[in-house]
Amino acid sequence: QVQLVESGGGLVQPGGSLTLSCSASGFTFGNYRMSWYRQSPGKERAFVAVISADSRETNYAGDVKGRFIISRDNSKDMLYLQMTNLRPEDTAVYYCRRGERWGQGILVTVTS
Repeated sequence: QVQLVESGGGLVQPGGSLTLSCSASGFTFGNYRMSWYRQSPGKERAFVAVISADSRETNYAGDVKGRFIISRDNSKDMLYLQMTNLRPEDTAVYYCRRGERWGQGILVTVTS
């Protein structure tokens, strides 16, 4: 069955960096567009970034553009989110998504 497992979250100071990973299994990863979403405390889940199946196209939410980079390695069935210049408002549970399938989420906390 389709499985998406996020990793790499944790506690980071403002201005710091963190890279999230999403390990995919149960489907042909290289055939699908993949996305990252996040849900901050008290807020609805929101789009962060998307990448096409062949990595040629990416798109970002306005508040992360220029700070986050989405990438993938189809040979390893892995999706990544490089996050730099992190802000307290980036604190959220981050989710990997393929269509209607979601990972369990991973917590990122940005605090001094």
